[in-house]
Amino acid sequence: MRVAGIETQPVESESGSGELVVPGVVAVPPQQLRIVATPAAGLVETLLVAVDEDVKQGAPIATLKSSELVEAQRAFLHAVSDANLAAEKLRRDEQLFKEHIIAERRLIVTRAEATQARSALEERRQILTLAGMTDQEIETLQRDRKLASSLVVRAPIAGTILQRHGTTGERVQASAPLVTIARLDPIWVNLQVPLGRAAALDNVNRVHLPSAGIDGRLIRIGRTVDAATQSVTAVAEFRPGRSSLRPGQAVQAIMRLSGSNGAMQWRVSADALVNFKNHNWVFVRAPEGFIATPVTLLSETPQYASVQGALKAGERVATRGLLTLLAELAEGER
Repeated sequence: MRVAGIETQPVESESGSGELVVPGVVAVPPQQLRIVATPAAGLVETLLVAVDEDVKQGAPIATLKSSELVEAQRAFLHAVSDANLAAEKLRRDEQLFKEHIIAERRLIVTRAEATQARSALEERRQILTLAGMTDQEIETLQRDRKLASSLVVRAPIAGTILQRHGTTGERVQASAPLVTIARLDPIWVNLQVPLGRAAALDNVNRVHLPSAGIDGRLIRIGRTVDAATQSVTAVAEFRPGRSSLRPGQAVQAIMRLSGSNGAMQWRVSADALVNFKNHNWVFVRAPEGFIATPVTLLSETPQYASVQGALKAGERVATRGLLTLLAELAEGER
């Protein structure tokens, strides 16, 4: 290739490690996210928490006035009475059967009725549990037989309130969302890695967040490519501790890489790399001009790139005027 006002820089050997700088967004792991919903239709009497507030498991989130709750309690007490009556009838018929006063058929029917009554009572108990009542509250209702129209909605996990969906005084249907709670330790960062750099992900040792000053580990590499950005999503997990990481925050991550095999690894200027037909190339200075040499990109920073290929220490690669060289490469491929 002909020389045409092209600048060059030398190739340097590396120890077999490098780094890749990529953007990312802080996200909550899905298994650590809970949306607290209203267990029954009713009126939101009070919302007891604010956004960004830390709550403990079982802490009150909101109070709800619900006619559905009253009806569920009434049905439960009715089932309690039916179960008690069926149990007493069974006790009496068992005694009568022992005394040969009634037939066995009648005892079998009475036992079936008692079983059905116990099942109906358990069903009504489960309905109250789904409505948000605790076991202690259900036992108190069964003992005192006093209906309550208010219900306390409690936090299912310890975490931080990310969002409030409901408002005080609002009438809501059953399963309407009230708040979103998340446990923020550990936390994930979804990293956007350009497709041409995705091969280096297999060599990631750790991931560093300069803004938070913490290190994490890569736990997942996506198998799909975003059509708009032509990037692969990789997920890194961090233990933030007292750092300022927040869900939705945009960050920059540095992936620390190790060499992928025993081959030599070279450092060149990031400006020396060109991508042609989904392959990375550098243009090596030779007596007759420049030679297009394919390389495998391992890592890249704004200033330098770590590559493997048929290079030698001290060789010079083009860093300016690459369009001319690329045009000659394309012409030679025709």
